[in-house]
Amino acid sequence: MKRADTQAKLPRLEQKDPLTSKLAALITVLAWGSAFVAIRAASSSVPPGALAFGRALVSTVLLTLVALLRPFPMPARGDLLRIAFYGILWQGVYSLALNEASRHVDAGTAAMLVGSGPLLIALLAGFFLHEGFPRRLLAGLAVAFMGSALIGFTTSQRGETATFGLLLLILAVLAYAAAVVIQKSVVHRVAALQVTWLGCLAASIALLPFAPSLLTSLHQGGATAAGWVAYLGIVPTALGFVTWSYALSRTTAGRTGAWLYLVPVVAVILGWLVLSEAPSELALAGGALCLAGVYLAQR
Repeated sequence: MKRADTQAKLPRLEQKDPLTSKLAALITVLAWGSAFVAIRAASSSVPPGALAFGRALVSTVLLTLVALLRPFPMPARGDLLRIAFYGILWQGVYSLALNEASRHVDAGTAAMLVGSGPLLIALLAGFFLHEGFPRRLLAGLAVAFMGSALIGFTTSQRGETATFGLLLLILAVLAYAAAVVIQKSVVHRVAALQVTWLGCLAASIALLPFAPSLLTSLHQGGATAAGWVAYLGIVPTALGFVTWSYALSRTTAGRTGAWLYLVPVVAVILGWLVLSEAPSELALAGGALCLAGVYLAQR
């Protein structure tokens, strides 16, 4: 009886969407927005597979140290499998596919296709997590997607787009949308830190074949390459995924996914400040649409 009562209260808890979940989502947005700048800076010396493995490994080591200081009971076998799938799909398949696709398609095309992810999350969560299809949420996602597409359009480059790159982007979007839905199914039972730690561990094991490439890249790239890999592992991965898991555990997957439309806005601003990539007026307009869409979705 107690278990049924607890499950009955979950939808009401998710609808409250407390302030702490919003703050956690904002931290995630800032961390993941900075990742795009760091990836562009590191990609000149570290190949895609090595970069994905490096950030997963750094985050695994860091979170293992934290887990040793604050031990958790191991999740049930079914939850362990779900966490492993989530980690491999998002930090493995998604990272690899997106990093490799960036070599075949321009940044604008990548941004527009990846921008369809939150919409796909809302649809999958509506079907598989029984979150339904709130009209205001879908309207906000549509507005934010138009803003993301506008940002992508302003950064696109003319030229032939490789079919292989498009397929990789589609794979990346499917992988991370599925990962969010799988992750959502366990975050009510497993702590956010533990979900992130075990997910990073699973991804590190899956990406082990890229270890020699990482060692070679770090040897050739020196302290600069090592610094970017360390940053990606500590801030966007360890910190960003813990705060993401926390936010996801306290509201619906559809509403949490809407926050992802602020990531390209942060990436544009940081690219302007750090890499001197001044945004166009259309990009600023796209950012405003993203903000409006996320606001509407959160209401």
